[in-house]
Amino acid sequence: MTQNLISAGIALALAAGLATAPALAQNVKITPLGSHQGELCANDRATLFEDPAGVRILYDAGHTLTGADDPRLGNIHLVLLSHVHGDHIGDQKLKAPGAGTCANSERVPAGPNSMTAEVAAAKGAALVMTSDMSTFIGAKIQHIRGGALLAFCPQTAGATTVPVATPCRSNTHLGGAFTARAAGATQGVEITIVFASHANNAPLSLLSEAQRANLGADGTSIVIGPPTGYVVKFSNGLTAYLSGDTGIHTEMKTVVDEFHKANLALLNLGPSAGTVLSGAYAMNELGRPASVILSHPNEAVTEGGKLRPASRAAALVKLLKGITPQLAISGRTMEFDGKGNCVAGC
Repeated sequence: MTQNLISAGIALALAAGLATAPALAQNVKITPLGSHQGELCANDRATLFEDPAGVRILYDAGHTLTGADDPRLGNIHLVLLSHVHGDHIGDQKLKAPGAGTCANSERVPAGPNSMTAEVAAAKGAALVMTSDMSTFIGAKIQHIRGGALLAFCPQTAGATTVPVATPCRSNTHLGGAFTARAAGATQGVEITIVFASHANNAPLSLLSEAQRANLGADGTSIVIGPPTGYVVKFSNGLTAYLSGDTGIHTEMKTVVDEFHKANLALLNLGPSAGTVLSGAYAMNELGRPASVILSHPNEAVTEGGKLRPASRAAALVKLLKGITPQLAISGRTMEFDGKGNCVAGC
């Protein structure tokens, strides 16, 4: 009798575990929004993240959205910006889907507000970035929507419930964390701002007329606080390091790997801040994620959806050790489990 009761208890426990398994096993969806569907192209930056609980994040709007009404966007709850260089903040936008070539997509001016501000204003999203950048973007959203300057996002028990009632901004600086939680969810998405070794000067086209007149003669601009990356901890356990534009630095090991234990990296490949060798070293020796998504290439990485052997991305892939590479192919939704493994759309 005792053995039967034990067996029955084990069966009930297994059944309960199986019943809850789908919720625990749900994946984070990551979709690059590039200039040419099915390719990884020179100007691709924008990336969409969707947590299993429904929180949707746009990271670095860049030059490859056609506008705030780009049908690929859908609902956007949070807008992240690593730095205000034009190709990240979005001082230009894609003229039309697939316009131009993969090596040089055809773009047009995005106007005085930037694609980052246009999307956040249209979607009623929260700005999650340093206070310097959120103040700069917030003023542009105020110009678009009217009303008062954006307030800090309301929080309950240390988290902001999304969608927010009106655009707001996180009260965060370098090293700070912000948690967003979908209505009704028990667990949120934690976003920590981390160091990046780069610059952060704004395009002259996004400054006031007075500022342009003052700075333009010297060919310089103003700096909007420090450049950054992010560590995003999703509700399924996935911890993603979004590098931003950066050279290698020691915090990739001490902060990103040892403290946050990131198991996925979204690595920017642009040559102005790093090389193939430094990128490989950052992944193999400093970050050590299970997977890395290669983005921001500044070259046509693929042709017909296939990796071009002569590309820098191909050279980096050959140097990775025990890390699974994924290309940020535009329009391809990849799904990642809590351990950093791509389990669908790979």
